Amino acid sequence: MKADVTTLDAKSAGTLELDEAVFGLPPRADLLQRVVVWQLASRRAGTHHTKTRSEVLGTTKKMYRQKGTGGARHGDRKVPQFRGGGRAMGPVDRDHSIKLPKKVRALALKCALSSKQAAGNLIVLDQAVLKEPKTSVLAKSIKALGWTSALVIDGDAVDMNFARAAANIPGIDVLPSQGANVYDILRRDKLVLTKAAIEKLEARLK
Repeated sequence: MKADVTTLDAKSAGTLELDEAVFGLPPRADLLQRVVVWQLASRRAGTHHTKTRSEVLGTTKKMYRQKGTGGARHGDRKVPQFRGGGRAMGPVDRDHSIKLPKKVRALALKCALSSKQAAGNLIVLDQAVLKEPKTSVLAKSIKALGWTSALVIDGDAVDMNFARAAANIPGIDVLPSQGANVYDILRRDKLVLTKAAIEKLEARLK
């Protein structure tokens, strides 16, 4: 399949042939959901923790004698019933990440790219390069192109001038081709790929 190539000046730069095996797959919402859950679970720190009765500071001495007080029987004051005691069945440190096969992840990335292409939200950019890191210059170009929510993916490395200018524009994200992932692709309306990014992604996903 062919795709039109544009420049940051909103001018035509010819066409580019896209690989059907990467950009022409049928939609698979189930795969996309699995990978998004996997990504978000991997981001969780898992450092939530409450102290149990064995961890709170306090004496282990029995509060009062077992019988004859007319009250309930108790041991030490670190039990959950009392103020300052440990918490019963509270959250503890844990790893929230789950395992997902590499083939599933690769197929889901292909489906995410294909879904953007099928919806007409895939834009091929000639180059994502600026002469100087000026947000006003890039904002003007983005407004002319009509991008309000876009993920821009470049080749092996992102042009620093472009990245610094884009960092100040809401709704615009920039990633190198190695950082391309399903979650970031889906969370933006437009997917902007440079010619270098397409070359790297096709080589990575074949």
